[in-house]
Amino acid sequence: MIWDGLQQPTVRADIAVILGTTVHEDGTLSARLEQRMQCGLGLYKKGLVDRILVSGGLGKEGHEEAEKMKEFLLKHQVPESSILVDNCGNNTWATVNNTLDLQATVAFKRVIVVSQYFHITRTKMMFKKQEFYEVQGASPPYFEGRDLYGCFREFVAFYWIFFTR
Repeated sequence: MIWDGLQQPTVRADIAVILGTTVHEDGTLSARLEQRMQCGLGLYKKGLVDRILVSGGLGKEGHEEAEKMKEFLLKHQVPESSILVDNCGNNTWATVNNTLDLQATVAFKRVIVVSQYFHITRTKMMFKKQEFYEVQGASPPYFEGRDLYGCFREFVAFYWIFFTR
């Protein structure tokens, strides 16, 4: 899981899907979310993706994560036409399903998921469970103490979803 999550994309994709996380009460992005955004922005600027889907829900802090993520991209000169917003991505399953629902209106064949390294493997598996196989991961070079909990949680969640869905 850790090894897979630390791998970076090797093939160009149509869209990057950046999964949301905490936006502070004052509307600023948490360090973790800012790093995810920088990672996705880097993919876009390198020409590895044409579009970016930002996905998140209404956080307990009172902000729509995806809207704040969009603001970040606009401030960094990503054209609005290249940004897709999913305000209903309250969890990983919702993000995966909402992304795949977009295929009806937005043509894409390959996806790069952007999240913390420990979250990549489970998210990719969830796409594959929905029979979408062209998915890679990208994670920012950002590490913090709570990653230990994140690794444990993702390990359990991976096998729970693998065997129950």
